[in-house]
Amino acid sequence: MKKWFISALLMMMAVTARADLVVEVTQGVDAPTPIAVVPFQATGLALNEDIAQIVSDDLGRSGFFKPMNRSNMLGTPSTEEQVFFRDWRVSGNDYMVIGRVAPAANGQVQASVELYDVLKERKVWSETVTGNSNNLRDVAHYISDQVFEKLTGLKGAFSTRIVYVTAKMNTPGNFTYKLQMADSDGARPRTILQSKEPILSPAWSQDGSKLAYVSFESSRPAIYVQELATGQRQKVQTFRGLNGSPAWSPDGSRLALVLSKDGNPEVYILTLATGQLDRVTHHYGIDTEPTWAPDGQSILFTSDRAGLPQIYSLNLPTRELKRLTYEGKYNSRGRLTQDGRFLTMVHQDGSGFHIAVQDLKTNRLDILTSSSLDESPTIAPNGSIIMYATKKGGKGVLAGVSLDGRVRFTMPNGDGDVREPAWSPYLQ
Repeated sequence: MKKWFISALLMMMAVTARADLVVEVTQGVDAPTPIAVVPFQATGLALNEDIAQIVSDDLGRSGFFKPMNRSNMLGTPSTEEQVFFRDWRVSGNDYMVIGRVAPAANGQVQASVELYDVLKERKVWSETVTGNSNNLRDVAHYISDQVFEKLTGLKGAFSTRIVYVTAKMNTPGNFTYKLQMADSDGARPRTILQSKEPILSPAWSQDGSKLAYVSFESSRPAIYVQELATGQRQKVQTFRGLNGSPAWSPDGSRLALVLSKDGNPEVYILTLATGQLDRVTHHYGIDTEPTWAPDGQSILFTSDRAGLPQIYSLNLPTRELKRLTYEGKYNSRGRLTQDGRFLTMVHQDGSGFHIAVQDLKTNRLDILTSSSLDESPTIAPNGSIIMYATKKGGKGVLAGVSLDGRVRFTMPNGDGDVREPAWSPYLQ
């Protein structure tokens, strides 16, 4: 195989240990909106999570808001009657969130939350949210989503999930690999799959119920589909040679994947119900990393058919091929926003490999990151943030950057490397 393809595969496989992810915002918008998220009043129960703190952290992590430090709050109102807008306005807040938590039936809790415009002295939104007492983070992320949408007009993505691949080196050459799933903020990680062999390329189905991924547990790469609710999984493809890069069609009925069963890595489409395979690329170059356009009519993929890796689009009904990237000698791992307008990618220039975004209407390319070993971009379902893998202090970490480059964060840890992030769709 060609050098660039081998290098990319080895980079994906060379992961080490990983603990919980912790988000650190490193850059926000120039003037984030000041907001106070007041500690919620708890009546008749002891909470195992601080809902207001989670909401505050969510909003702060977005980079669009600057939450007020609790130590600077003059009070902790929990009802509208207790809110004195002048005090919060003098404290520099544009908005504030207050809430109350009380027991509900069947061991559940009710969180009554209110969002206020401090400057206009009016209520913007209120709702009573019911949830399980053991899943208060779900309640908090839901509140964060609502506040974010009410104030930005953009649907929140705090209630989504991420998956990523980790590994722990037990002895030299002996690893324990894990496919992990966590909240969008890295909290509540749990293991989906554990293996002594590498795990690669996790991909979410559009309804969020399944994952497809590549596992080497049978000593060669095979593609699996796993139900998240039950843990049941099925090996869907294991030809001789390469079986890799699964990508779900928008309707969940097909997988685009890369096979080398005919001697060269090519893109195929697998119909899951029938097992029918359709080879859609035919070239002596390497075709890999497929992803679907939101309408399901086209596939984007990386190919070196022009000499070096670039991103192409293939219309499936007509088989019309179009090259999308021309700026720079290396562009790979293309991913589209849900509206199909923006294409994120790994872009190489003289200083290394960066995350870039191309506006497909204007063809303008913007380089979003300045680190030199960035890879594996994945986009939040609201199109606001690109998460990717990079290096920090010699270790692999996850990081994020907004589509306009104005918001940045990292998700470091002290135990080792993490790779291959994949952001879920909106979850019901």
